[in-house]
This record gives sequence, C-alpha cells and structure tokens, in this order.
Amino acid sequence: MLPTAAEAMQELELAGQLNPGPWVKHSINVGIAARNIAEKVPGMDPEKAYILGLMHDIGRRVGIVSIPKHVYEGYLYCLSKGWDEAARICMTHSYVLMQDEFHYDPSTPEETAIKEYILGCTPDDYDRLIQLCDSLATDYGFVIIEKRFVDVVRRYGIMEGYVNGWNKTFEIKENFEKRMGCSVYDVLPDIGRTTLLSPPPWTPPATKSKA
Repeated sequence: MLPTAAEAMQELELAGQLNPGPWVKHSINVGIAARNIAEKVPGMDPEKAYILGLMHDIGRRVGIVSIPKHVYEGYLYCLSKGWDEAARICMTHSYVLMQDEFHYDPSTPEETAIKEYILGCTPDDYDRLIQLCDSLATDYGFVIIEKRFVDVVRRYGIMEGYVNGWNKTFEIKENFEKRMGCSVYDVLPDIGRTTLLSPPPWTPPATKSKA
C-alpha cells in the first residue's frame, strides 16, 4: 500500500517542520523526476513513482542522522502507517548495489536489519527508478548524474565502493533510457540551467560556526 500524493506531501511538510533542511525539496524533486521518467516507460505507474519519490527519505523526519538510521527509521515509520511499498523504497533507495553492498559485518542494529532485508530483496523497476532519481535531483532542481555525485562527495567525502555504485547508477540510467526511447535528461525541467549552479554544500545548523 501507499499514501496518496496529498498524504505524502503532508508527511513531507510535517517532517520538514521536525527536521528542516534541503532534503525536503530534494524529495519533492525525486518524486517529479520519477513521475516524468515513469510516464515514458511502458507498464510503469507515474503516480506510484511520484509518491515513492516523495517518501524515499521520510526517515529524515527524526533529525540529522546517518544513512542507515534514516533508511531504517523511514522503513519503520511507513510500516506503522501500513504503507509497505513506501517502506520498501525507504530500505532500497540508498543501496544501489543491493546485496553486493554488504561485504562487511554490520555494527549497529539498524545496519543488521537493513542487511537482512536487502539480502532477501530482488530490486524491481520502482526500486531502480528511485535509486536513479536520487542521483538526478537536488534541492535546487535537476542535475546530470556526475554533478550529483560530486555534490554528495563534497558533503560526505569519498567512501569505499562509491565508484562501483556510480557505475551501477549509469547502468540503471542506460536501461531506463532504452525503454524510454530518449535520455532521462530530456524529461527533467530546466536541467541545463541547474546543472551549472554550484551552491556550497549544505551544513547542518548544529555544526555551523557561530558569528
């Protein structure tokens, strides 16, 4: 099950009040990108894609947390609402390599639960679509994948396995483009302008230096 689009937007608005930040606008843009791409892919439901995009980062409602923490918190929150399809996307969106992400023993309860879930999960078109759109959308608009990768690295630094994940994202992009009959960039509004923007990386309020 899923929330309606209106319910998903309400959830984002509330979550943004609990934990303000660019992640809310990013989530909206992921939803728009997912809808626009799904409209070009035979058999996909654009409304479902839009809602899943809106909800993928809802775990950030709990505050400024790690990737595993927001993934798991989003999963639990959506399950509590009965939104199992959104809960799945909360789990899968950050793990583009899926089973191959977990070549290590988890160090937290959240990571353990995520690993168990991902190891038993076969990604479908919606999992792959939101993984892709997560790399196409920023809070200020849509960008080419390379720009988004640089944005993430500027904020978090280079982590082991990043390049493998980047290569997989390009593979997903190419797969969707074959089915769309055009570039994903063709359906993302104003991407030429926003790709050229270079805003500084967002800094959480708690870590900003005092004047």
